Amino acid sequence: MPEKIKPELLQFLQPGDLPLQILVVESLGYLPQLREMFPYARLFAVTADRDAMLDYQDLGVVFAELNYLDVPLPYERESFDYIISDLTLEQAGHPQDIAAGFSRFLKETGSFLTSFRNIRHWSQLEDLLAGHYYNVVARLFARQEFERLLYASYYKMVFMEPQKRPAEEKVLQKLLQAGFDNEGDDLNTEFYLVRADRSMPEMALLKSMYSKAERRQLSIYLHRIEYSVQTAESCQLFWALYEQTGFFADYMAAFIKQAVFHPQRFYRQLLAYSPDRGDEIGRMLQAAWNNVTSAEEEKMLQDLWQEWQKGNGHG
Repeated sequence: MPEKIKPELLQFLQPGDLPLQILVVESLGYLPQLREMFPYARLFAVTADRDAMLDYQDLGVVFAELNYLDVPLPYERESFDYIISDLTLEQAGHPQDIAAGFSRFLKETGSFLTSFRNIRHWSQLEDLLAGHYYNVVARLFARQEFERLLYASYYKMVFMEPQKRPAEEKVLQKLLQAGFDNEGDDLNTEFYLVRADRSMPEMALLKSMYSKAERRQLSIYLHRIEYSVQTAESCQLFWALYEQTGFFADYMAAFIKQAVFHPQRFYRQLLAYSPDRGDEIGRMLQAAWNNVTSAEEEKMLQDLWQEWQKGNGHG
């Protein structure tokens, strides 16, 4: 019979004093360690087992008694920094609905920590080859299938850590001879631990620094400048917001890289309609240059830098 998963999802987290909001779904065994790791966090937990709550009454956890597979979670959208639950999707008739539903309760910088049993583990394959399937009330996944499910459920970055229970060499050789490949030592991996982030790491950092309303307004002005919509007025409004919120060149260069589809057009418009902001635009271009990730981007910024120099008396 398969071994139980080792409850190790918290390895994805770094302890700290931040006032995070964390939801645990059914995997209540994580609660004591979470309280130690995050003494100032607000901890929430969902379980269908009322008696299970009694073991954690002294941890300051806000409990909800419900079956997450049948009942919507009773929380506001974008409430949590982390949702934590082992093997969450195995019992779900529509696992993508559950995964996508959880993503709605995560903040833009939040993460879903979960795990799944690998259907390609040698123990599962031996049973299947013998004509047996013992997980009749559960759905098992392969790594690539689970990864696709999460990307289709509005997560932008997925990390997986294997938990292994190796096969005896003769068992492994039998599976290889039967045509099963072992990419990434998949046949020896019984479970995968998963961290699914709602945002790419770079964008998560950008989103953490200013409010959602400020970022939304900034995006509007950037796109208006990019597409020449009342460009002079849009540039004035952009600089007013820049001053009001305390934006700075490095942040703005990173945000432009993530949010603007045609950065060369955007910077040219900003240069043309911001004659008294040359120094700050120069700092943005320098910050963008320090984070170049392609030859095409490097050539674009080189051209823009030359244009900036000519327009600001450096040519």
